[in-house]
Amino acid sequence: MQFNIGTKTHTNDRFIPSRSQDCYGGKLEVLDELLAMKSKEEPTEMHDENNETINQSNEPNEQQQSYQSLLQNQLLGIHDAFTIHQLRGTSHIFNGYPFMQRFSLLQNREESNVDVKNNQKMCEKENEGVQLPSCCGFQESDHKFLTPLNVDRKIARVPFKVLDAPALQDDFYLNVVDWSTKGLLAVGLGSCVYLWSPKGKVTKLSDVGQTDSITSVNWQAQGDYLSIGTYSGIIQVWDIKKSKPIRTIRKHESRVGSIATSTKIIGSGSRDKSILLTDLREKEESFAQLIGHKQEVCGLKWSPDEQQLASGGNDNKLFVWSSNNFSRPSCKFTSHTAAVKAIAWSPHQHGLLVSGGGTADRCIRSWDTLNNNMLGSIDVGSQVCSLLFSNTVDELVSSHGYSQNHIYVWKHSNMRKLATLTGHTSRVLYLAASNDGETIVSGAGDETLRFWKVFPPSKSNIKNDSVIMPSGCDMR
Repeated sequence: MQFNIGTKTHTNDRFIPSRSQDCYGGKLEVLDELLAMKSKEEPTEMHDENNETINQSNEPNEQQQSYQSLLQNQLLGIHDAFTIHQLRGTSHIFNGYPFMQRFSLLQNREESNVDVKNNQKMCEKENEGVQLPSCCGFQESDHKFLTPLNVDRKIARVPFKVLDAPALQDDFYLNVVDWSTKGLLAVGLGSCVYLWSPKGKVTKLSDVGQTDSITSVNWQAQGDYLSIGTYSGIIQVWDIKKSKPIRTIRKHESRVGSIATSTKIIGSGSRDKSILLTDLREKEESFAQLIGHKQEVCGLKWSPDEQQLASGGNDNKLFVWSSNNFSRPSCKFTSHTAAVKAIAWSPHQHGLLVSGGGTADRCIRSWDTLNNNMLGSIDVGSQVCSLLFSNTVDELVSSHGYSQNHIYVWKHSNMRKLATLTGHTSRVLYLAASNDGETIVSGAGDETLRFWKVFPPSKSNIKNDSVIMPSGCDMR
């Protein structure tokens, strides 16, 4: 762009769009009037008897709040519930701030036409009776600026793959399914451990004999080693590349139902009520024994930073052990009224732990392990068998037993149910997530493994097809 001053020609790279072709649908003149209204609404200073200025609150009044909401709606696509509720004569304030929701002017492409029509009807009903301000050129058709569209993505309610898993044990206290960071799914079936690859190849890794059975499997963080717990209390650590065991641990006196393996340390929970910690770098079989539970330890998980170890027991207790001091639990949570097997750490918030209780409890509870308190609880109506956080979004998956046998997908921030996955005919005891973060596998007492596409891909995987989910339907 060039302009002349005197005899000199000046160049400027500013570009001013034509209002007739603006991207806000010809509403720039409306925004001008909004700004003009804002300037007129600036409060005048108040003075006391000594002509000194009186401090006034910085909080905006209702008229200013409405202005801000409408401006945000038009410019940024942000829906402020304050406006709707104020126009109805009610106020909705959350933690002292207006509750904000984001909405899109374009409908989610994954939604069907029927869903779009239903959403529009629901929004019209929601805004029925709401009167927009008569100022600034707003018309009846501008209700869309007060209408948040449903942007929840579609989650498939049926699995894209089902595998038969004969001899998959229907035992609430066991953990015999785990997925490695390198894409291998380990499954304990009877006395054997099998490895399943995304390409469909199945390999028999280990057989502990007819007199013993597999009670737990767990991958090391890097996916190179697999720890296997047995009914007799033995733990075997297998090197997957060499296809042979590199260590055998015989310290437990009863079955090992839970194993949690960090980068360097194997934690194992047993029916003998103890938790053993073994350092893979040392020759000694164990370096610490954690005593606290009064019954079988059936849940065990390391935090993402490997500084805390959570343990759940059949004594209805949930303990958190700090790596700085394993002599006693740093946190003791006793609110559950049934066995605590389901445990999951949030990868999105440091110190956030979620646990689920058995049939007599049926609750999912959230804990702050840094401040040693409970953040919230929700009764889900059935036995909680497993919990799993997404690595890509702040969502949680829970699997259930008596009496629903369902899988639920939750928005964790408000525990809003996003989807219900059905298909299993028995308790859904086991959950694991794929290395790409998009797929989960569920195992149940009906002796099947079902693969579900649940989570959105991470930003690094958006351009790449999932190696887990095929392009077409692949059942059995």
